[in-house]
Amino acid sequence: MTSSEDRITFQKIISVIKESLSGTPRDYTEGSIRRAVFLLAIPMILELSLESVFAVVDMFFVGKLGENAIATVGLTESVLTIIYSIAIGLSTGTAAIVARRIGEKNPEAAARAGAQSLIIAAILISITSLTGIIFADKILALMGASAEVISEGTTFAQIMLGGSAAIFLLFLLNGIFRGAGNAAMAMRSLWIASIINIILCPIFIHFFGLKGAAIATTIGRSTGVLYQCYHLFKGSGIIQFYRKHFSYDGEIVKSILKIAWSATFQFIIASGSWIVLTRLVAETGGTSASAGYQITFRNIIFFVLPAWGFSNAAATLVGQNLGAKKFDRAEQSVKLTMKYNFYLMAFVTMLFFFFSEPIIRIFSKDESVIAYGILSLQILGSGYIFYGISMVLTQSLNGAGDTKTPTYINVVCFWVFQIPLAYFLAKGLDMKYTGAFIAIPAAQVLIATMAWYYFKKGKWKQIKI
Repeated sequence: MTSSEDRITFQKIISVIKESLSGTPRDYTEGSIRRAVFLLAIPMILELSLESVFAVVDMFFVGKLGENAIATVGLTESVLTIIYSIAIGLSTGTAAIVARRIGEKNPEAAARAGAQSLIIAAILISITSLTGIIFADKILALMGASAEVISEGTTFAQIMLGGSAAIFLLFLLNGIFRGAGNAAMAMRSLWIASIINIILCPIFIHFFGLKGAAIATTIGRSTGVLYQCYHLFKGSGIIQFYRKHFSYDGEIVKSILKIAWSATFQFIIASGSWIVLTRLVAETGGTSASAGYQITFRNIIFFVLPAWGFSNAAATLVGQNLGAKKFDRAEQSVKLTMKYNFYLMAFVTMLFFFFSEPIIRIFSKDESVIAYGILSLQILGSGYIFYGISMVLTQSLNGAGDTKTPTYINVVCFWVFQIPLAYFLAKGLDMKYTGAFIAIPAAQVLIATMAWYYFKKGKWKQIKI
């Protein structure tokens, strides 16, 4: 390739990046599919990458407070995944309907669907927040925390669980933006939240200890939500909220819940499985194994979330193209996105195999914790390629409004396969924590295989929402 051709290619790349970050409304049911994938995926990758940076930075500073603090954060986060699951489920249902209405060229109906989802969220927020504040210590005990962890971590857990409103709204409102194809706005809101988190986290930990990390996180997320609300109520995007959109509409609420309940259950199944495995690791390896596993999990988040960017792009393209009755274009979008995720995850797999020790040593100086972290990072990393494939396929099914199929897949792969396998290896074969680690990538292989089978059957193209 000549220098002139190199220059033209580089200019095209820069042009696509600038366009993707501009937030300019565009029709994703027309034109180049490759360009559409990257226009959506780039801001989604950047959005989730900074969120994952915060997760790693947070663990870095919390890690300085000792293994009890690390265990507290890990156990609390494992419970928060239930809240994340509910929020993601509602966001998934809303995004699917919004994308379908946008594909049908009906932004008014898209806005009304988004507003109705906020009514649902308000009810859920009141339940989860009160439960977290009142029962934080009992929740930690249920997770297998030691008396010292409960004593040190209850306030942290109360703040994190009590601040679930910010979690719900951040996920839900970004789902509305993504469904509308405005991935750049979703990126900006999460960037604002994450940057404030990163700035405040070390400061608040210095002055308030472990609970300072929870305060910083809640403030950061809440700021991101305020930014989202401003643009939905005062901005000039495709979707604009007005008071009339919030008058209760039973039909729309029913449609959202029909998709969202199975999407929520889908993610709760996955989260519940992770909670069980977190407890199994703590039981078979103790606090050091739990701490090493939590460090690994934060690194897993760091590299998985960018792959979710491609997956979310596929979901938006599927929803909008199905709304426009362009079924072949929807399928082509998924296959192309899956290829890109494969390449990304292959790179990460190599990274985890060859650089696991220096990665773990960034977060801990305890040799026991480091040893557990290295082992878990290498084992979990072996399934990364399958993570990437399954992400795109299941998110595409969700984007089509077919949330029941991924839910069925998760029930089989996590509860029927992964958890029994983990206990058999850990306790039946006495492999302890190593057996729990091995069960995780094994389940991902099965998920990817089943998701591909159902995707190829093509029934998702006939889903009506």
